[in-house]
Amino acid sequence: MVRFALLGCGRIGRVHAGAIAAHPRAELAACFDPDPQAAQEVTVATGAHHAGSADEVLSDPQIGAVLIASATPTHVDLLTRAAQAGKAVLCEKPIDLDLARVDACWTEIGGRSPLVMIGFNRRFDPSFRALRGRLHAGEIGKLEQVVITSRDPRPPPPAYVAASGGLFRDMTIHDFDMARYLAGDIVEVFAAGANLVDPALGEAGDIDAAMLVLRAESGALVHINNSRRCAYGYDQRIEAFGEAGMLQAGNRHDTTVESWTARGTHTTDTVQDFFIARYAEAYRAEIHHFVSCVETGAAPLAGFAEGRAALALADAALESARTGRAVRL
Repeated sequence: MVRFALLGCGRIGRVHAGAIAAHPRAELAACFDPDPQAAQEVTVATGAHHAGSADEVLSDPQIGAVLIASATPTHVDLLTRAAQAGKAVLCEKPIDLDLARVDACWTEIGGRSPLVMIGFNRRFDPSFRALRGRLHAGEIGKLEQVVITSRDPRPPPPAYVAASGGLFRDMTIHDFDMARYLAGDIVEVFAAGANLVDPALGEAGDIDAAMLVLRAESGALVHINNSRRCAYGYDQRIEAFGEAGMLQAGNRHDTTVESWTARGTHTTDTVQDFFIARYAEAYRAEIHHFVSCVETGAAPLAGFAEGRAALALADAALESARTGRAVRL
């Protein structure tokens, strides 16, 4: 039985708490959040111990794994301390907003060969994972193009944007990881961003729409398109195009019922609304994978290096959008 401590009991922390509590070989033993009410809600829902501090759970020898779902500025400190305490760590993305701090973190803990997994949950989406498996099995031959569409249903509040690191580090970072998951190492990034959705996001210093073209080491091209608003729901699609055909993974709907009438054909339910519903299976599969890694010592599918690589791509995108030029990595 893998005994977990959860650090951070906000929205994503509660998602993870539910997945841990439902896993047959895991136990959510303790949780901590600076907001006692948030921690209490997790305690009531799961039966976990409401710890008085992060130090309490990190010093507990009965805790084998720590899930870090706290605010991004706390990630490096908590990850470092957890690894030094001999815990396996699943840390939400990004590791940090500063690549130098990420590198310093690994310098400090890398010698311990810690088990660290970064929360790129989309790798565990059943459809995306199946697409990748069939791609790498050669079903469409040599990969030539990937199109990743990722659009949120509505803009976040400006206060969130101010602390998030911006669209590329907060939102597109998932797409950067997916680009690497499908096409391999990326060697060049060209990005263009704009404020087309919410003037308040521009006033907060961020963009709300972006298009990017990435070049993989293999020569394949990847196109990522992002928007902070999508009128029809949470738009999450992938297309992989190769010399022998194409693979697609489309949006998820609440049901598979279609309507064919005189008013319209092939009409379906609306697209699922935002990440908690859309990626519910992926979050459960992510926890299952992490538990298996803790039990066997296997390397996780998305480790510290994947977290660093995605952040490096976000930094390159910021530079490209600022200068109007492609950036080589």
